[in-house]
Amino acid sequence: MNEGDTFNDADHALANARAFARTMSATITNDIKIAEQHSREVASGERFEFGRNWSAFLSVLNDERIDLAVASLKAMLEVETLEGKTFLDIGSGSGLFSLAARKLGATVHSFDFDSNSFACTKELRNRYFPGDGNWRVEQGSALDPAYLESLGNFDIVYSWGVLHHTGQMWQALENAVIPTKAGGKLFIAIYNDTGNQAKRWHWIKKTYCGLPGFIKTPFAIASILPEEAKNLVGSLVRLKPGEYIRSWTNYQTSRGMNRWYDIVDWVGGYPYEVASVDEIFEFYKARGFNLTKVKSGGVGLGCNEFVFERDS
Repeated sequence: MNEGDTFNDADHALANARAFARTMSATITNDIKIAEQHSREVASGERFEFGRNWSAFLSVLNDERIDLAVASLKAMLEVETLEGKTFLDIGSGSGLFSLAARKLGATVHSFDFDSNSFACTKELRNRYFPGDGNWRVEQGSALDPAYLESLGNFDIVYSWGVLHHTGQMWQALENAVIPTKAGGKLFIAIYNDTGNQAKRWHWIKKTYCGLPGFIKTPFAIASILPEEAKNLVGSLVRLKPGEYIRSWTNYQTSRGMNRWYDIVDWVGGYPYEVASVDEIFEFYKARGFNLTKVKSGGVGLGCNEFVFERDS
């Protein structure tokens, strides 16, 4: 190797280092801007602190809940493994389903707008896959098409119960198309449109977010009391009071969550938008997606779940 080659190698290394520094600086600046925006929206009562709720959830996360999350992901995607697949988690929340995808072998990219959710997902990665180069966690917005474009294309784009909390649901649904590769799958869950009932909950959620902190828990309890009372009376009428008690003491949903944290997440979950099954179906059909699986029966105010496959 001559002297010129040595200088060329040094120049190349320096250029790479500078490019990496610029990328890191841009990422940090973007994270700071998103964190500041998130804080402003929370302070103004326009956004629920989903991440703070998920931080509490991590204290009760165990192997059983993780196994349930893995099983539900396998069932909806109709796979036994995600080995060799790329997985984008839009709005990763606690990070539980990013963890489930990683356990199934996927290369995972997680991001969330909420600062605490971002921290939760990083905590789960560090707890279960420390130093793993196949699981990247960032703070980002589902409403930023440039950011989504920068991520590239993924075999599976996943966003469960997130896009209806952005404040611009239809734009977020549009943006979810961007990172979905041809032949790839898009797995989303969106709140069901129940008409006036959904409008009432819109008011409840917005009111909750505007309340002082010490009032929020009593307000959440008062909001769910009618439904809980109905469930309790039903179990007493059937002479099976234990059913109601077990619905709390043994609570496990198919997604591996926790009942109280789910309730707080539900009551406070604002922004809040809804859509019918037909609206979501037609929206993605017009964009070259075929519906391969849907769960919508008896969800009430809950989420309809959809798995679409993009035309190849």
